Amino acid sequence: MLMLDVKDLGWWYWLVTAVLLSVGLLIDPVGLWLAVGLTVINLAHFALRADRLTAFPVQVRFFYLLLLLLALPEAMRWLFWIPMIGTWAQVLVGYCTMARLVSLLPWNRREPLTWRLVWRRFVSAPVRGSVAD
Repeated sequence: MLMLDVKDLGWWYWLVTAVLLSVGLLIDPVGLWLAVGLTVINLAHFALRADRLTAFPVQVRFFYLLLLLLALPEAMRWLFWIPMIGTWAQVLVGYCTMARLVSLLPWNRREPLTWRLVWRRFVSAPVRGSVAD
């Protein structure tokens, strides 16, 4: 069940981000800022590697960064629990909630948005590669 993809650089970005979010929530809030900074680097790296800025991995990192930025104000810090838990799920078992959400955006799907499609995207088993495929 574990999907520890230690040969993948993207996996290492997510692992360090999960650790930083955990440190930021449980020990020192500086970890939250470091997680945001690392996510900027992660996004820039994948944007430079991609053939286009609309590439699915770039979109996932962009919307993930938006979520982290939304959680930065003190009154919104509780939101950091969502990406922390989700990022650990990504690192440990390969289940990426953000990728599943992004796959539902109009430009990332070929079929109409229905409850059945949403259900299928969220309950399907984790996959290697892109959930958008």
